[in-house]
Formats: sequence, C-alpha cells, structure tokens
Amino acid sequence: MAELGEADEAELQRLVAAEQQKVQFTAQVHRFMELCWDKCVEKPGNRLDSRTENCLSSCVDRFIDTTLAITSRFAQIVQKGQ
Repeated sequence: MAELGEADEAELQRLVAAEQQKVQFTAQVHRFMELCWDKCVEKPGNRLDSRTENCLSSCVDRFIDTTLAITSRFAQIVQKGQ
C-alpha cells in the first residue's frame, strides 16, 4: 500500500472528522427524540391528541433553537482559532 502524502493525509483526517460529527449529530437526534417522546407521549395510540402534538412541537422547536445556538457558537470558536 502506497504511503499517503501530507495533503492526502490531511484530507483523510478531515473526512474522518466529518463522519464523526455526523455520527455524533445522529446520536444527539436520537437522544432528543427519546427525550421528547418520554416527556410528551403518555399513551401511544393510532393518533396524537392536540396536547401531545403541541408538546412535541414545542420540544422540537426548543431543540432546533438550541442546536442553532450551539452551532453558531462553535462556528465563532473555529473562526477565532484560525
């Protein structure tokens, strides 16, 4: 197997880091879905009542707002580090 050049190695590291971030994000989404489900759904059934729908919607909205805030903060940190 041929050895990787510096540029190839840097690209490989970037790709691995990107994949790790995807895995972490997916795990976070699953934890979030579990949290909202446990918080909002009392009795699973064929349909969601309006209270459950509102609770799930609010939970999702809070998650999105928090995720955007965290993402923005990480972007600021990365920009300062460059």
